[in-house]
Amino acid sequence: MEREELEDVEIQLLLEGIYRYYGFDFRNYALASLKRRIWNTVKTEGLTTISGLQEKVLHEPEYLERLLLNLSINVTAMFRDPNFFLTFRKKVIPILRTYPFIRIWHAGCSTGEEVYSMAILLKEEGLYHRSRLYATDINEIVLRKAKSGIFPLVMMQEYTHNYIQAGGKKAFSEYYTAAYGNAIFSSELKENIIFSLHNLATDNSFNEFHVIFCRNVLIYFNKNLQHRVHKLFYESLIRFGILGLGRQESIRFTPHEQDYEQLVSSEKIYRRVS
Repeated sequence: MEREELEDVEIQLLLEGIYRYYGFDFRNYALASLKRRIWNTVKTEGLTTISGLQEKVLHEPEYLERLLLNLSINVTAMFRDPNFFLTFRKKVIPILRTYPFIRIWHAGCSTGEEVYSMAILLKEEGLYHRSRLYATDINEIVLRKAKSGIFPLVMMQEYTHNYIQAGGKKAFSEYYTAAYGNAIFSSELKENIIFSLHNLATDNSFNEFHVIFCRNVLIYFNKNLQHRVHKLFYESLIRFGILGLGRQESIRFTPHEQDYEQLVSSEKIYRRVS
């Protein structure tokens, strides 16, 4: 058997073992990205084979925790892609004003920068008090970090720049307190946020939403899993609800392509129309 074939078998066995024993399903993640992340973990743990990693993961849960951190995509920033948030402010906020109560789902929220950005935006637009934000992720460790609302102070210059470009209406520093090299965000921003575990690969819808964000997550899934997630989002959105995707993502060539209209050509913000 070729070395590459053997590697693929090892990866399949590892992912199948994780799914059967722990319930985390990475079997439909894009293989090239998975392969890189798994090998990084193998080397970091001082191992030599993927089979060796499988043995550790199945018998010692702390290895699973570290592998999950590597397999979960946790690249994020506050007001990331500022024009997305500026467009949301201009085009979507007027739609949301027509609802008495607003439910927003941040799927794959990672360490929470995006959900705090949305809380700030909604506060400035006078809508936060009648909004509920659901921030979900597969990874308990990053969720705990998100719930803390504490981010490195060194990132605030970049985040402030993003905030201003996104149409921010105040001094960004009003939203956090600096202490011990960290920015501790106001507890008021967390009042209407619910942080919860949710696995896009296996879990079902848990509410009906006016807005769903899933940005820069779908690019790490294969076509089958992408289609599953798009079905989940379609079933979870109210009619005329809003779906926000990442810059490299699209609803084109998905089973629900005809069910949405793109609000503006420059951003991946879609409105469910059927």
